[in-house]
Amino acid sequence: MKLVVLTPEEEYFSGEITSINVPGIAGAFEILKGHAPIISALTSGTVKVAKTEGGNENIKITGGFIEVLNNEVSVLASGITKA
Repeated sequence: MKLVVLTPEEEYFSGEITSINVPGIAGAFEILKGHAPIISALTSGTVKVAKTEGGNENIKITGGFIEVLNNEVSVLASGITKA
């Protein structure tokens, strides 16, 4: 799957992934290849990304939205908290 994580200031991440776990407003949920189309609001928390080439990336967001369509995932974050 293709993932892009955007903030109002920048494109924070773009790449191929195997899964993503996001903090939905009704609870965390995971997106895998072939997931049905969805748009959902996100709360502040950690977006956990499993990259196709191996390794994981954790991105702390302050809220936003996720859209999934045809194995393309877009996370529109209102902000990212950098450690």
